[in-house]
Amino acid sequence: METLRQLFYEKYAATQIKSIRYFMGVVDWSNRFIGIKGSRGVGKTTLLLQYLKMNFKPDKEVLYVSLDNLYFTDNSLYKLASQFYKKGGKLLAVDEVHRCENWSGELKNICDDMPDLKVIFTGSSLLHLQKAKYDLSRRVVMYRMPGLSFREYLQFETKIPLTVYNLDELVDNHVLLAMEVIEKLKPLAYIENYMNHGYYPFYLENVKSFHQKLSESLLTVLEVDIPQFVSIQTSGIVYLKKLLKIISRSVPFKPNMNALSSRTGISLNTMKNYLQYLSDARLISLLYFDEAGRNRLNKSEKIYLENTNLMYNLAEGFPEMGNLREAFFLNQTAFNHHIRSSKDADFVLDGKYVFEVGGKNKQQKQIKRVEHGFIVKDGIEVGSGNIIPLWLFGFLY
Repeated sequence: METLRQLFYEKYAATQIKSIRYFMGVVDWSNRFIGIKGSRGVGKTTLLLQYLKMNFKPDKEVLYVSLDNLYFTDNSLYKLASQFYKKGGKLLAVDEVHRCENWSGELKNICDDMPDLKVIFTGSSLLHLQKAKYDLSRRVVMYRMPGLSFREYLQFETKIPLTVYNLDELVDNHVLLAMEVIEKLKPLAYIENYMNHGYYPFYLENVKSFHQKLSESLLTVLEVDIPQFVSIQTSGIVYLKKLLKIISRSVPFKPNMNALSSRTGISLNTMKNYLQYLSDARLISLLYFDEAGRNRLNKSEKIYLENTNLMYNLAEGFPEMGNLREAFFLNQTAFNHHIRSSKDADFVLDGKYVFEVGGKNKQQKQIKRVEHGFIVKDGIEVGSGNIIPLWLFGFLY
């Protein structure tokens, strides 16, 4: 344990707390058992260490461990927690909990047997409490962490504090809000770079090697993470890669399951499962119409890559601009809002607002008779009436 403690102290000392993510305020840290899941590279480890450094001294009451450490080859998480607890430990922070094969059982036993121990853990976006062997849903409060919003990216790049807007005020006061921002900076000067490499915070390490690292991360998700959570043969990994490549070339992809099955050689039922795996891994986003009582997967209207950085990474050449715009809008709004496909336009948010996304020459005809209908235009700094600049939707978190 002392070796693990020393590693924690080193990480604690190296952690910066000058730039804090919006997500820090989303989590209710007063809960006893907290889970934070998210895709690779969104900053879960940094967030966890920042929380510890901002709120605790590096003493024997607090311990951070990562389950990819070789210590856990011969030692269980429960054993470590028990030793820590008996020596007066009060907060155990566990990174990469999915590296433990029996993670749900270990956490359940820790929760039940050590009533005064607080646990915060991070894990893959594929973690599902409802699918866990042991029932953790009543014990753990789970959060999903996204990558950087456009607003957060701008703050990293300019060091200028920028306000988060809620959807209602954005829709009602978008002209004033846009003017408030452009008095401080020029958002259109940054948005292309954000779409290319700004969603994952590790771009800050080295922009030039960003896409190489992202490609390596994608391979790890497909070859390691997904097979760890679902029963999939080696041949299935090849099919997952093939399916993701097909989707990347044609997003937003309107799925014809039979045609896709024929094109990939994947059976229809397996295809539905594979799409769900890619969605759970936060590599794609499945967009649906709201139809009660229907199988959601059968009724997916469109399939997008989960964020625009993935589009640049997987595209052969420059991604299609219309697809980039829609993927940006979906990605930035889906974190805090219920988003569905609209029969009248591109998207409907929270069952109320209808949005058609396009370039600066986009016309009103599709939403002319739609209540609460808006045109979202790329390439403009400030809108007017029911025309809202696309970049402003990057300020929702």
